[in-house]
Amino acid sequence: MNYSILIHIFSLALMVTFASSEFSADDCKSLGFKKANLLCSTCEEFKKRELTEIWNNCKECCLKDDYDASGMKRYPRAILEVCTCKFGAYPQIQAFIKSDRPSKYKNLQIKYVRGLDPIIKLLDADNKVEDILDIHKWDTDSVDEFLATHLSTD
Repeated sequence: MNYSILIHIFSLALMVTFASSEFSADDCKSLGFKKANLLCSTCEEFKKRELTEIWNNCKECCLKDDYDASGMKRYPRAILEVCTCKFGAYPQIQAFIKSDRPSKYKNLQIKYVRGLDPIIKLLDADNKVEDILDIHKWDTDSVDEFLATHLSTD
């Protein structure tokens, strides 16, 4: 049997295996990427600048993150916390809560906390608080628009 044919077949099989799997940390390092810290949303900058080869390599090295195609971070859950005793001071927040708008967001929880000014807590997939926003100056439309923009739809 001809050894050159075997070598070609082996090389082809190796290339197919390598091409179909993501790059190792060392492969990414040799390309200038640090795999442990590279978020896939960052790779989109290469695509915008039409750097296709770099973008392809970046996508093989990146970690999936919680950003959508626009680069906007989306959160799996949110909790709007407020005290009903503060509704008089924050009629826009009361109007939002009492309207049908919260029902549009299956992953939004309204929580009444004694004495608390209105806040929104943004949670990750493990239900850990990632961010807390003071919303006492927001109007009804601002709350609705923020949730539509930053809450995951799935």
